[in-house]
Amino acid sequence: MSESNVILKVDAIETYYGQICALRDVSFEVHDKQIVTLLGGNGAGKSTTLKTISNIEPCRVGKITFFGEDITTMPPHKIVELGLIHIPEGRRIFKDLTVRENLELGGFTRRGDDKKRDLMIDEVFCRFPRLRERHAQLGGTLSGGEQQMLAVGRGLMAEPKLLMLDEPSMGLAPLLVAEIASIIRDLNNEGIPILLVEQNSKMALGLADYGYVLETGEITLEGPASELIKDPKVVKAYLGIE
Repeated sequence: MSESNVILKVDAIETYYGQICALRDVSFEVHDKQIVTLLGGNGAGKSTTLKTISNIEPCRVGKITFFGEDITTMPPHKIVELGLIHIPEGRRIFKDLTVRENLELGGFTRRGDDKKRDLMIDEVFCRFPRLRERHAQLGGTLSGGEQQMLAVGRGLMAEPKLLMLDEPSMGLAPLLVAEIASIIRDLNNEGIPILLVEQNSKMALGLADYGYVLETGEITLEGPASELIKDPKVVKAYLGIE
């Protein structure tokens, strides 16, 4: 793909926790209409990569651009306003607020435009009818799958130009994992590029166009998802097949 199709470019970033280097010389791209996945075991640096892009964890070395704009040191709320939306591991919904209140907070970039915000909430309810049924229910009382739907719905309220999803299938039953995979595919088919962090490597590679493998903070392998899913090293390490 041409450089003009690059939505997100991560260029040789390094991130530290104190004196410990968590990411070292990590570079990758997400192109328009793509699903890109980051694979790796626990502690590989996948979540840290997303946090660094969102500037929740500062990037000490390297550069991150979004639609050509340098966002490396941009405040996280400004990054959200640009349309780069991060749905973190563990959903992180507001458990003591209702479903609707969670969605309203997700639409903070539309503050002052109540009509637009209400239309967007209705769109989320059309996509996730179970959330409409539970609109007055506290977020913490929802099932795991419903909380994940709420987390995605809250992210959609910010009108994403790129959606970063961190472990969306974590802790879900197989049937719900398939439902979440279907939601991710539908969002991408509607034109939203997606950067997906997922320990369910089979699901991730089944959805993605391109993948990168992270090991101890470094990218050790990359390629089209259709090739990675057949790579002997990926098959043995991440797909549980000898």
